[in-house]
Amino acid sequence: MILFIEGPEVKLTVNDGIFLDVDFATGEHFDMLEPHCLFPISGRNKYIVLLDSEGEQIAVVRDMDQLLPESKQAMEDCLREYYMMPRIKRFIEMSEKFKIWMWTCETDRGIITFEIRNHITAVKPLYDGRILIKDANDNRYEIPDIKQLDKKSYKMLAPKI
Repeated sequence: MILFIEGPEVKLTVNDGIFLDVDFATGEHFDMLEPHCLFPISGRNKYIVLLDSEGEQIAVVRDMDQLLPESKQAMEDCLREYYMMPRIKRFIEMSEKFKIWMWTCETDRGIITFEIRNHITAVKPLYDGRILIKDANDNRYEIPDIKQLDKKSYKMLAPKI
């Protein structure tokens, strides 16, 4: 049975960075639950599923904004760590060999080089001007606003979108 969390009936505490311990007002307790957003792009604060170590759904938080402030902060901290997505500031180099693209870029976390196997499926422009990029190892990167890229970076990326 999946529990639905409506608000202040739970206390969430961070356990080991990306996990939460959950204490219900009823006395039920769960350790090491991993939060995952059901809608990570469009609805980061709503419908967050809490999974146990076997990947089974234990609970769903309907709206994170209804949690107690400490619980909401714990949830935000875990989600930020789990969904950490470097933001690309500029592209330094792009090269292709055997239909595998090597991209080197500057991000808010430093210089990163990654592979793209199929730029048609790996580069997703979004309606709000952001671009999401998924590399060959399923790591994700974000360009918050394509209009903010420098001319060189824009020219390097433009044929791919």
